[in-house]
Amino acid sequence: MSKKQFKAESKRLLDLMINSIYTHKEIFLRELISNASDASDKLYYKALTENLSDINKEDLKIEIKIDKNERSLTLIDHGIGMNKEELEENLGTIAKSGSLSFKEELKKSEENNSDVDIIGQFGVGFYAAFMVASKVTVLSKKYGEDEAYLWSSEGEEGYSLEKSMKSDHGTTITLYLKSNTDDENYDEYLDEYTLQSLVKKYSDYVRYPIMMDMTTSKKKEDSDEYEDIIETKTLNSMVPLWKRSKSDITAEEYNEFYKDKFNDYTDPLKVIHTSVEGNVSFDALLFIPSKAPMNYYSQDYEKGLQLYSRGVFIMDKASELIPEHFRFVKGLVDSQDLSLNISREMLQHDRQLKVIEGRIEKKIKSELANMLKNDREHYEEFYKNFGLQLKYGIYQSYGMKKDLLQDLLMYYSANEEKMITLKEYVEHMKEDQKHIYFASGESIEKISKLPQCELLKDKGYDLLYMVDNVDEFCIQMMQEFEEKTFKNIAQGDLDLETEEEKKELEKQNEENKEMLESIKTALGDKVVDVKVSSRLKSHPVCLVSSDGISFEMEKVLSQMPGQEDMPMKAGKILEINPNHPIFNALQEMKDEEQIKDYSQLLYDQALLIEGFDVEDPIEFSNKICELMIKAKVAQ
Repeated sequence: MSKKQFKAESKRLLDLMINSIYTHKEIFLRELISNASDASDKLYYKALTENLSDINKEDLKIEIKIDKNERSLTLIDHGIGMNKEELEENLGTIAKSGSLSFKEELKKSEENNSDVDIIGQFGVGFYAAFMVASKVTVLSKKYGEDEAYLWSSEGEEGYSLEKSMKSDHGTTITLYLKSNTDDENYDEYLDEYTLQSLVKKYSDYVRYPIMMDMTTSKKKEDSDEYEDIIETKTLNSMVPLWKRSKSDITAEEYNEFYKDKFNDYTDPLKVIHTSVEGNVSFDALLFIPSKAPMNYYSQDYEKGLQLYSRGVFIMDKASELIPEHFRFVKGLVDSQDLSLNISREMLQHDRQLKVIEGRIEKKIKSELANMLKNDREHYEEFYKNFGLQLKYGIYQSYGMKKDLLQDLLMYYSANEEKMITLKEYVEHMKEDQKHIYFASGESIEKISKLPQCELLKDKGYDLLYMVDNVDEFCIQMMQEFEEKTFKNIAQGDLDLETEEEKKELEKQNEENKEMLESIKTALGDKVVDVKVSSRLKSHPVCLVSSDGISFEMEKVLSQMPGQEDMPMKAGKILEINPNHPIFNALQEMKDEEQIKDYSQLLYDQALLIEGFDVEDPIEFSNKICELMIKAKVAQ
């Protein structure tokens, strides 16, 4: 028996294949099972096209055998097998794939057999065996031929090929495992339950049964004692849930699959099961969780869908398959058309990915829109958990995703006293209304008490309450909805006055110009203006921001790192209610120090209403005490 060298350019190439391509050594089992599945597919295809009566799909099982004494692991398939030339061509030449050649022949054939899938394409999967084995033997006999051949190799030094004996067609691959080291425990691949777990993880949906003898403990008859018995078990489920017809799958099956696969203890809120045919065909089984995971809004959370290729697990978190604004969706994609790299562990960044992501994005949007329309209760439950992500989607895309996401947004309505959509707000607007009015704050309760809300409520305009930090940033990116611009009631003029009211306001500002200037001077650069308010009804004062950033945006930005040295501030305008007794008191004041004290108190009061801290709490407290004492003395 003579040793032959591999037909690769150098021994270094094999070393690269063994040590560099795959991230995890356990991948070897997936690759060998995939090869066995391919061999079974080829024979099944031959039986279909040539009407072979001695081939039954039920016989095309894949067997795994463990020999702890020999420290060997054996995989047996009953597929097409290989003759001498094919063994030499496929195993003697690195990166030569019989599966790829077979697939190319299938493409040329006029027969379209959807029952045949070929997993392996690159011809390097077999060499993953050398990551865990010091020696590999391949005993194979091709269907319809008499001779069997044994291929044997210890890696870089080459291989031997000789005649051998084998009773039936198919291939038997035996791996003689490496010795354990300080860093690697190769004995784990001789453990029944480790192998069972790896098959479940990577090859659960291979279409042929993967069989292995398992040791189980059973109670003896008529005794309380237990004994170990060996049973042959099928390790894989074979039929992926997503490949079955939706009409044949119960809600319980979907729920159990989700909880088992994605480690959740609650049923999903929504199941999306879709199959897409086209330039890139794929099946997708997606789930919207009923609750946000504990770490969802932290950096620890990883988005992504599980990726399968023809039922074989490829990777766990394929982030490229799900857009950021739908990162809460869990699930999987199974495609036979994706371009994978030679290790099948990494996706190639190409057009196919964008096509799949785009189709998944549209499907999720459609399902959410249907839920909003037909199942409002569940949609509001979804929105409570993940509505924030939709807003971030508009903001982080600089408004590019506005058209996709804006119809899904919901806000609390002052008039309706419940969550409504922007479309619902616009449908109930007054005829002459130009803006979508909103107010921002820490909570619905606090916003409802803002002085600026009074005028809107008095005139019967609805008001949207925005309580999330991202809300105003999202609104800035949207700019308008159905040609209606957004208007912050605490920023700029509301322009809700009649012509008569405008004239009266202008008159009061002019008549009290000196007083207003005195207050502005007393407050210095704390305010950009002081004026008579048209928006206040019962409250004495309020703060309004000038054009630019709003008060809520200032609060959010001030919490961001790096803002200490160059903080971004909203321009503050102090508005005073001309119909409040405090206005008359201010008009009668002549003492500059008293005007200064009152101005500061009113300003601090307005700050507190807006949720800002007063600059000097002690001085604020002392001034209130002084006024209380003076009021008592005046009595």
